[in-house]
Amino acid sequence: MSRMSVEQAYPGISIRARSRGLWARLMRWPAECVHLENGHHWMATYIPDTLYLRGKPRVRREPARPEVSVCYDCLASLLLPELASCTSRVMAFEPDGETFTQYFFVGREDFVAAGLRPEIATAIESRLKNLKGECGDCGNPATWLWISRREVSSLDQTERIETSPGGLFCAKHGAAKLCEALGNVPEANLFYVNSPYGDSGAYLWI
Repeated sequence: MSRMSVEQAYPGISIRARSRGLWARLMRWPAECVHLENGHHWMATYIPDTLYLRGKPRVRREPARPEVSVCYDCLASLLLPELASCTSRVMAFEPDGETFTQYFFVGREDFVAAGLRPEIATAIESRLKNLKGECGDCGNPATWLWISRREVSSLDQTERIETSPGGLFCAKHGAAKLCEALGNVPEANLFYVNSPYGDSGAYLWI
């Protein structure tokens, strides 16, 4: 498995020197952005190219970028351009900002392996397959379907997943919507955030 260095993967992120020291490397602690130096009310561990299937890591793009702990602003600076250039069809569920600890993308081909119930996987696949229309912000072809908490508050709500209209966006404005939703959460400690891969899939939260 090929893997990039932190410096290669995140050239625009200022990394806290202590998190790159010998002790941190021996303990396998992730690199941290400098804004986490004195603690922070919002942080996330970004592992862009790795999917965890029932706790087991599976690399979905090589060379895989390493994990890095970042504040919201740094995460948004990484996610926005990545998601805006994404060619996948994405169904993204707005997370519960008070309880979520992970926000991650699962490709359609990994729904079953990730533990989604068959009826939920089928409902999401159907929405992705039939995703069409124009972006609500710019009129370009839509590739994102944003589902708010008002529409679907739990992945157990199969019927709502099947029928909620959601919001249609192009990749650029879907990325902005996702990052805006994360930024509206006043405090967060996310153990896992990744990036899209494959031709289609969904952003889920737990």
